[in-house]
Amino acid sequence: MTISTRDVNRLRKIIELCEQVLKSAEMPDTKAPAKAKGAQKTADKRTRRSGKELVAFRKMLVAERKRGASVAELAKKHGISAAYIYQL
Repeated sequence: MTISTRDVNRLRKIIELCEQVLKSAEMPDTKAPAKAKGAQKTADKRTRRSGKELVAFRKMLVAERKRGASVAELAKKHGISAAYIYQL
């Protein structure tokens, strides 16, 4: 099976367009804003808490909620979702 000249030209055009898209995608993000320490950790790698860690984390969250901290603040501070806080 051979490819016609017309098909080859179409493929070259597609490759050229893809290269342009990749070049434009690399340029804008030269400096990303710094993230919170907890959010940085979870963004890089998801971790699973062991049983003891989870119990301590739950107690800490409950204590902070009793002190009046909002769920949104806690979620941002610890790098977890608000739904996860409500679930715990």
